Amino acid sequence: MRWDQGHQSRNVDDRRGVGGARGGRGIKLGLGGLVVVGILSLVLGRDLLTPLLGGGVEGSAGVGSQGAGPADPLVNFVSFVLDDAQATWRADFARRGQTYTDARLVLFTSAVSTACGSADSGTGPFYCPADQQAYIDLSFYQELRERFGAPGDFAQAYVLAHEIGHHVQHLIGTDEWMRGQQAANPARENDLSVRLELQADCYAGIWAHSTAQRQLLDAGDVEEAMAAATAIGDDTLQREARGRVRPDTFTHGSSEQRVRWFRRGFSTGQLESCDTFSAPAL
Repeated sequence: MRWDQGHQSRNVDDRRGVGGARGGRGIKLGLGGLVVVGILSLVLGRDLLTPLLGGGVEGSAGVGSQGAGPADPLVNFVSFVLDDAQATWRADFARRGQTYTDARLVLFTSAVSTACGSADSGTGPFYCPADQQAYIDLSFYQELRERFGAPGDFAQAYVLAHEIGHHVQHLIGTDEWMRGQQAANPARENDLSVRLELQADCYAGIWAHSTAQRQLLDAGDVEEAMAAATAIGDDTLQREARGRVRPDTFTHGSSEQRVRWFRRGFSTGQLESCDTFSAPAL
């Protein structure tokens, strides 16, 4: 993928190395401790006080404020993808006479506290509608490459674009509507969850369509995204973990379904083509 390799986003909150699932109230420091941390901040050129005092999301001014700059290419890459995907959706919303509100991306190590509860790296990348933030431990990309056999920068981009797809659903109200449907019909809880996830895959495809139009794609990029979609399909993951597949327990969709809906978004570039909830078959 062709991207601005020095890109930094104001919507990235880099919490790596800050500590595990912190609740936002920070660590209590005495006056002497504050002085020591202040001196270290000056020496290292990093704001070490804000994370310790619980500055959290609101206090972050973006990647640079937490020390991840041009020397951290993976952070620069996800920053570019985040901003590019959101610019695509901002333009799409504007054409519809709607306003797009940016999501934030939180980078963490091992564990993190969110408005949706605490999570660890084993959860994988996720989106929390309660705070309108996507979360990722960047070590997931190494796992995607080495464990799941899905290398490539556009495989990584697809994962993040999927989470921004969930943010689009939240702004439209799809996720809230789905939860109401699940409450009214518990027997369809998993089916509705699958349809929500496949729609996010389709939305990721819409962004990929935009990148193709702007000639940002290299040869093989789309195949990288589809390899990632295949690798994290419910059937593939269940077969690897248990040696058998139970479609009734799917929450994200099969590998074939995930590839199919990503392809649909990529081929049409139209939000209307991603109505998984009305589709008789997925």
